[in-house]
Amino acid sequence: MSNYLHGYSKEEQDRLLHQAEMTENTIYQSIDFSDAKHVLEVGSGVGAQTEILLRRYPKLNLTCVDLNESQIEVAKEYLKGRPHCHGRYDIKKMNAEHLDFDTQFDGAFLCWVLEHVPEPKKILSEVRRVLKPGSQIYITEVMNSSFFLDPYSPHVWKYWMAFNDFQLEQAGDPFVGAKLGNLLLSQGYKNIYTKVKNWHFDNRKPQHRTKFLSYWKDLLLSASDILVKNNCVTEEDVRMVSKELNEVGRNPDAVFSYSFMQAQAEV
Repeated sequence: MSNYLHGYSKEEQDRLLHQAEMTENTIYQSIDFSDAKHVLEVGSGVGAQTEILLRRYPKLNLTCVDLNESQIEVAKEYLKGRPHCHGRYDIKKMNAEHLDFDTQFDGAFLCWVLEHVPEPKKILSEVRRVLKPGSQIYITEVMNSSFFLDPYSPHVWKYWMAFNDFQLEQAGDPFVGAKLGNLLLSQGYKNIYTKVKNWHFDNRKPQHRTKFLSYWKDLLLSASDILVKNNCVTEEDVRMVSKELNEVGRNPDAVFSYSFMQAQAEV
């Protein structure tokens, strides 16, 4: 995926590790693999979620699949330095649309993956094929239409539209979270539950707001190189986005809000 929105730089790989740390408490509130023994993680990337899963569920073993060799190498190095992960995971370079497994897993985990793929139905179909009856799948996905920022920041909104338009042009889907119920139903999953999760920060939690705005700025600007390269935004746009986000971060009455979707279903 040469036009992957965020790229594969060292800075981006570090950002993914930081993102997992920042979002862990919210993401894992509704996830329970305590009865699972062998879970498939699709799109494991740099191993950030892999580490969390293995730490939270000490009896769990993971098989991880990803397409990018550099991400896999970073994941192996990262997990090698965490003793609680040793001997409990296997990472394979594999296209999730064509999983080279038989039915063998009793759980599946996907986090921020389906937004980047052209055929989420194919992936969900393949995952269902390799899950044992009664297994649970957990999916966490974006709903980019939910983003709210105050004070109003026109360059941020212009950039955000370009960000989402580019992802759509590359056959991704920045709004896929809202569609998870339909996608799972279409592939034969049952007992489907969806829940909207929200990060909302205002004057009640100013320290949390400051930290999250800094994280959000890093997330947005991680796409700046490819957006400029493809003439979606200009270098001046990027400079103004950074300036506006810094100003929002200093505003004592700033408001940030973003929602995402989590889905749980059974095979």
